[in-house]
Amino acid sequence: MTENHKFQLGTIGALSLSVVSSVSIVICNKALISTLGFTFATTLTSWHLLVTFCSLHVALWMNLFEHKPFDATAVMGFGILNGISIGLLNLSLGFNSVGFYQMTKLAIIPCTVLLETLFFRKKFSRNIQLSLAILLLGVGIATVTDLQLNLLGSILSLLAVITTCVAQIMTNTIQKKFKVSSTQLLYQSCPYQSITLFIVGPFLDGLLTNLNVFAFKYTPQVLFFIVLSCLISVTVNFSTFLVIGKTSPVTYQVLGHLKTCLVLAFGYGLLHDQFSWRNIMGILIAVVGMVLYSYYCTVESQQQKASESSAQLPQVKESESDPLIIADKGSEIMSESDPKAPAWNLKRDLDA
Repeated sequence: MTENHKFQLGTIGALSLSVVSSVSIVICNKALISTLGFTFATTLTSWHLLVTFCSLHVALWMNLFEHKPFDATAVMGFGILNGISIGLLNLSLGFNSVGFYQMTKLAIIPCTVLLETLFFRKKFSRNIQLSLAILLLGVGIATVTDLQLNLLGSILSLLAVITTCVAQIMTNTIQKKFKVSSTQLLYQSCPYQSITLFIVGPFLDGLLTNLNVFAFKYTPQVLFFIVLSCLISVTVNFSTFLVIGKTSPVTYQVLGHLKTCLVLAFGYGLLHDQFSWRNIMGILIAVVGMVLYSYYCTVESQQQKASESSAQLPQVKESESDPLIIADKGSEIMSESDPKAPAWNLKRDLDA
């Protein structure tokens, strides 16, 4: 099996793991919040990250992965930013209508595309842009119901979109720049995310619900679903970093909207939520957008690899046919290539 096939299988596995775990945790959390009345979402997320860190620490102790320390400042900033983005998304939901919150989530994709285009010189073809537009249209039809605006809620949503986009771009960039795996990055950033949310979580939850998380009555049934949610979250957090590392932040957001459609479908089939023809039409349009996005990404990836391999062939033939000239001009080649090396490395890091 070639390295390309292994990479494709790994990517498919990461995407599948992300979808299954995310849909499972949404169903579990819906039962915990809607049925059992445990509405402390931010505090619950801090527990998720704490359990994830403990699980990874056990895995490290069992030598299941290698600890690879790198830039501590980057890890700390990344972890705190991730925690802040989660808190802002929860605040956005609390101070806005559900419809405006869904629009906030939809805005993450165009914002990510804009940031990667401006700061990372990444180019998105018209076919990719069209497929993303179809996807956003479908999810918007399926999920956006009302758009009640208020100043505070709009500011919180804007901050949530910006911090989420930057955090997800950093996830991809850090893994490729420092050559660390998703597990290694998650292990080092989890404590900062967990501490950030553990400190602000009770305050935010109290502000949004007017309830005290420490005064809540923890029945055996509530404790069971909390533990189950924390265990599933280990897979969710791991698959999130894995998907962004293997693909891109935009692909992860596309996958997130697929999860939204699946959650709507599962909610109708298992939990008997209200469902309309508008939901069905929106989901079908979104699926068309996802299929087109996947198809165009695959085609463009294959074209890029083919062009790179064809560009390398003339260089190989030239080195084989005229080795004496290269040897005679070795010092000249080195003197010309040295100034260009830093620029090439910078471009590689930006494209990452």
